[in-house]
Amino acid sequence: MSDAHTLDPQQLRTWLNGAAHRDAAAFRSLYEATSAKLFGFALRILVKRELAEEVLQESFVAIWHNAGSYQSHLAAPMTWMTTIVRNKAYDLLRRSDDAVEIDSDQFDAEVMNALQDPAATPIEALTMSRDAKALAYCMSALEGMHRQVLGLAFFHDLSHSEVAQQMALPIGTVKTWIRRSLERLKTCLAKGDRA
Repeated sequence: MSDAHTLDPQQLRTWLNGAAHRDAAAFRSLYEATSAKLFGFALRILVKRELAEEVLQESFVAIWHNAGSYQSHLAAPMTWMTTIVRNKAYDLLRRSDDAVEIDSDQFDAEVMNALQDPAATPIEALTMSRDAKALAYCMSALEGMHRQVLGLAFFHDLSHSEVAQQMALPIGTVKTWIRRSLERLKTCLAKGDRA
């Protein structure tokens, strides 16, 4: 397999053109040259290896079927193929509840553990436990991708740029989602205080 940094865009265009004309050898060469990089990209989005493998397979089926629609003046070959992989990965996330989202039971336990203070009095421990449950409930009310971005930023201690890289999202989107999610959490927690 070729190193992703030495891939020749013109060669990739040639193989894509061959695939458009149903040249299996050209398609095989395209796959061998790009699959490792595209798999890595899918894995960063989906985290689970088996999900990334599924997306890679679906993506190459789509590349085979859509190679004739590739327009070199609109995007470089790797950009076009990466977009297909990204779209397939997000499609999988949308239809799969357990793909990458934070496991709510594990999340609840982690929040509870993070808020526990071994030196706390029983009354303080009860208050912290109530706060942790309220936070876990409000987190579960967030949309899946927003919860994931917030979880990566605050519970896995990743920077905004690291979250953007891992989720394959623009950094502006990550910052907006985090800001909006924090506002929703604040509103949700405030409603809980009144109840």
